[in-house]
Amino acid sequence: MSKRILIVGGVAGGASAAARSRRLDENAQIVMFERGPVVSFSNCCLPYHISGLVEQEETLILMTPEKFKGQYKIDAVVNSNVISVDTEAKTIQVEDTITKEVRTEKYDSLVVSPGADAIVPPFKGLDKIDNFVLKTVPDVSKIMKFVHAKNPKHITVVGGGFIGLEAAENLRERGIAVTLIEGTNQIIPFVDREMSFFGQAEMVKHGIEVVLEDLVEGFDTRKVLLKSGREIETDGVILGIGVRPSTGFLKDSGVELTDRGYIVTNDNYETTAKDVYAAGDAILVRNQLTGNLMPLAMAGPANKQGRLIADRIAGRSVQNKGYIGSGVVKLFGMHIASTGLSEKMLKDSGIDYEVVYAAPPGIVGIMPGAHLVFSKLTFEKGTGKVLGAQFATTGSPDKRADVIATAIKAGMTVEDLYDLELTYAPSFGTGKDVVNKIGYIGSNLNEGAFKQISFTEVYDLLKAGEQVIDVREVNEFESGRVKGTVNIPMSVMRDRLDELDKSRTVYVHCRTGERSYNMTLMLQANGFDVKNVAGSYEFIKMYEAVSCYNDSTREDIMLGDCSVGCCRSIETTM
Repeated sequence: MSKRILIVGGVAGGASAAARSRRLDENAQIVMFERGPVVSFSNCCLPYHISGLVEQEETLILMTPEKFKGQYKIDAVVNSNVISVDTEAKTIQVEDTITKEVRTEKYDSLVVSPGADAIVPPFKGLDKIDNFVLKTVPDVSKIMKFVHAKNPKHITVVGGGFIGLEAAENLRERGIAVTLIEGTNQIIPFVDREMSFFGQAEMVKHGIEVVLEDLVEGFDTRKVLLKSGREIETDGVILGIGVRPSTGFLKDSGVELTDRGYIVTNDNYETTAKDVYAAGDAILVRNQLTGNLMPLAMAGPANKQGRLIADRIAGRSVQNKGYIGSGVVKLFGMHIASTGLSEKMLKDSGIDYEVVYAAPPGIVGIMPGAHLVFSKLTFEKGTGKVLGAQFATTGSPDKRADVIATAIKAGMTVEDLYDLELTYAPSFGTGKDVVNKIGYIGSNLNEGAFKQISFTEVYDLLKAGEQVIDVREVNEFESGRVKGTVNIPMSVMRDRLDELDKSRTVYVHCRTGERSYNMTLMLQANGFDVKNVAGSYEFIKMYEAVSCYNDSTREDIMLGDCSVGCCRSIETTM
């Protein structure tokens, strides 16, 4: 008798489990239930339909029920909401969302991949303003109907995560004025705060107002009311506040849920109920580096989980090593990628770690399109084990993040990074790639070859009257500098050592940290207590510019190519 496999939810995890199950068992009866009208769509491309980059709504739909039936012999049933599960009887209750008829379906194996619902708090006055979420094809269809019918001049986006950022970018690309509101002190939550500044600067540069550390209190007619007391005139609102697992139907089913509604699974994606498996946004995954459980709402992991579940159902062995979390976002011309543990995560992990900041060129400097790759690498002190990395650049950060992700999965060290043989041609990279260079720096730090401070500490050093030396050449210093720093160019530093106070620590920076590293070693050899400013001028410039934008009371310490007096235009050169 053929096995009956029922799947709750399509899109990534469910569709992957269904297709893999068919490849492993030609005779299985496979039925997939999707509560919406579309069983498989590119949810990551939804925002790009707003700008018109993805022109036709139909192209967002990847698979139809007819294609699933014809190509895979899978019954994909849309507009069918699973409302309850009886794990003892091994049945589910399915409600037709159009006719409201309820039927019972029996299973041998059940795969639950229901995804997550957009959070819409009960804001006061929400009914007084046009408001939307952005999770499904019908959602983006509603937004586009609103745009075409009402021709909005301004839209407010609430939430600085993936959905909010991409919605804001694509609305602006369409010519609509945008205010982005984020309740925390940064956008792009998957990177550390100082790395998020590169994305924030790019958004401001393109005319998006970014409001941080303020919360929506409520709404009124064409108004957003903030907790700070500010009122924002707007024509509509997109809510990208966050998501919660769509697991209400599992209540009293025998499938254990966490207090936040996530499905509890083991490393084989088995739930606490026999023959019931779960994948996707509704489960917690184990972090490969810390062992901690975490949500990971990404298509890549969900697809892998669906495949492994199908293997498990078919009796194959499953190897789940855990996840490290890798992602990338495009914000106009700036691209930001991350993999592994952020410093925020490391501070709570108990791991003794070190940080590398660097801004190497992404391609050969004399080539058209030359750019810097602002890089942050974390590794374990002592062992040198690579833990995570973040990259921001107008080039391709995904290339470097993918190399680091592979290194993390393989348990490699910073010494392994500088030994990697990576492809090179002037249009694609440099003889020593970005990955090699941050590996060199990490190795030097790990063996104690020099000491460093973060560029984020320069403000306090200058307020304290410390000696901070800029070793760039005179013309560089005059075109843009940090107030209070002293310019002693690398080319003459050895002849001007008597200008430094040997009884005090010397802090050295250049443009990206490479020349100042060389000078740090030279000063050490001459008996100075010296620390290199990791990240150096290019990082300082961005950090101070955005800090001034975020905090109007902050003293501006930049002169010259910061562009305007208080940096609030954030028109920096990359």
